[in-house]
Amino acid sequence: MRSPLRRRVLRATSFAAFLLAVNVTLAAAIGDAAPAFALPAAPGGTIALEQLRGHVVYIDFWASWCAPCRRSFPWMNEMQQRYAGRGLVVVAINVDTKREDAERFLRQFPAEFMVAYDGTGATPAAYGVKAMPSSYLVDTRGRIAGIELGFSEARRATLEARIRALLETR
Repeated sequence: MRSPLRRRVLRATSFAAFLLAVNVTLAAAIGDAAPAFALPAAPGGTIALEQLRGHVVYIDFWASWCAPCRRSFPWMNEMQQRYAGRGLVVVAINVDTKREDAERFLRQFPAEFMVAYDGTGATPAAYGVKAMPSSYLVDTRGRIAGIELGFSEARRATLEARIRALLETR
């Protein structure tokens, strides 16, 4: 017979394994429909993914404390400027719990694209975000066409080529 302590440990371990499995299965994958969101935007209003259907959307999850995010913002500005006329929309979703932290970051690294705020963490959880930044390239039908963890200068050309390829099929 098992001791009460052993039963509790086994139960807790089983529950933890269940939570990990659920988290893995909730992670958005290439080919999946991009999880919907409607979030407060800067300077006001709301950004909803469903309103962007028909566009190629580059969703970037970022935080004020993220060093690679400082390098990704100029690149995202460049992509938005270069491809907005062809149907690209860049949406950067901030995950800081304090909006002031995000605003301080944006004063140093201005965004020339849409910025949304999700201090609750619901949207990054729906996407299964595991790194900062994490980016999801969404096609015109609302399906995830690419996932990028982190930001690397060496991957810029590859990311841009993926964006261009999706815009050509638009």
